[in-house]
Amino acid sequence: MARERSNNRYLPSVSFPDSLHLLDSLEAAVDGVNDVLLAVPSHGFRELLERLKPLLPASIRLCWATKGFELDSGRLPNQVAHEVLGPGRSVAVLSGPTFASEVGRGLPTAMTIASPDADYAEKLARDLSSASFRAYTSTDITGVEVGGAVKNVLAIGAGLSDGLGFGANTRIALITRGLVEMTRLGVALGARRETFMGLAGLGDLVLTCTDDHSRNRRFGLALAKGASVASALQDIGQVVEGYQAARALRVVATREGVVMPIAEGIYGVLYEELAVEQVVQGLMLRPIKPEFD
Repeated sequence: MARERSNNRYLPSVSFPDSLHLLDSLEAAVDGVNDVLLAVPSHGFRELLERLKPLLPASIRLCWATKGFELDSGRLPNQVAHEVLGPGRSVAVLSGPTFASEVGRGLPTAMTIASPDADYAEKLARDLSSASFRAYTSTDITGVEVGGAVKNVLAIGAGLSDGLGFGANTRIALITRGLVEMTRLGVALGARRETFMGLAGLGDLVLTCTDDHSRNRRFGLALAKGASVASALQDIGQVVEGYQAARALRVVATREGVVMPIAEGIYGVLYEELAVEQVVQGLMLRPIKPEFD
């Protein structure tokens, strides 16, 4: 990447700006900085924090673009960061409906930066915003992270549904009722309900459920066409966060006593070899209830 000034594996059409410097040492990367931004999959988040811990003075602020619950513990990234690094540090999460290829090409994009420290969220938003990239701020870090974790699981369901030809009615029902499940879990974890109507909730959910740039949606499409889990993951060639997230989400929902029938059905397809048709039938035959109960 240093030689070719591009990431030919993931973003071959995007050239690095002159201001971007590549380093092969964490020590060198964080030396003398005020802010650190992490962009790693959720399963590598804790390990990276453990490696960074002795290198980060308490004054260095930390933000991340990681989405998903920690697999074994069911913790959100902000909970993992607090556990590893301790209290008192300014932290934030960057999340929202963003495909890397479009951001890299400079196409107009908006996302959310959430931090309990409102001043830090605003500073990050100003630092990262440009003519083609707009950041909004929030203090609801839990809500923003729940949105980023749950949407990947639902996107697999959208891929399964479309791959089996269930149609637009089914897709929009999955998205809308999936948003209800996402909100229900988020509120149980202490998030604000309105967060899920924003970029990191509804926005990211619609994007990942409807566009084939989404790895999670493509994973569901491949399974619907008869591919095994292993072969679908191999063909995509990148991390499919929703596959592992379905397990973690089930742990969290059970722990919190939150009913999430769509997420539970997707888990059944991925890990219990349930037929998608069986799951859909089960959802359609659930007892009648108020829409927002």
